[in-house]
Amino acid sequence: MSLSIIAIALTALLTIQSQGLSLAGEAKFSTTASLLAQSKMAELEGMKAEDMISDSGDFGEDFPDYFWDLNVQEVSFPGEEEFTDYLRQIDLKIYSKEKEHYQYSIRLYEFIP
Repeated sequence: MSLSIIAIALTALLTIQSQGLSLAGEAKFSTTASLLAQSKMAELEGMKAEDMISDSGDFGEDFPDYFWDLNVQEVSFPGEEEFTDYLRQIDLKIYSKEKEHYQYSIRLYEFIP
């Protein structure tokens, strides 16, 4: 009887420990990814509009598990084609190849005068 109670308690504790480690890893990824996204967006804001293109890459040796995909596209409004050259949609995705469910995405709209 007491052995079964100990077994149940240990199983519950191990489950809680595993979930805690998983949540800690996810929190670490989210925090780091948001800072890397902010850094990448700041880099993009310093570029000329004509130099900004869709691309992908990594963050080098400092963050070997983090990768980025950038998608830049013009935004069009039905019936308002003359405004197409003035607005761009910039989508940035930060992700980990090892843990596919770890992704951080951000979208920015940029007005080009």
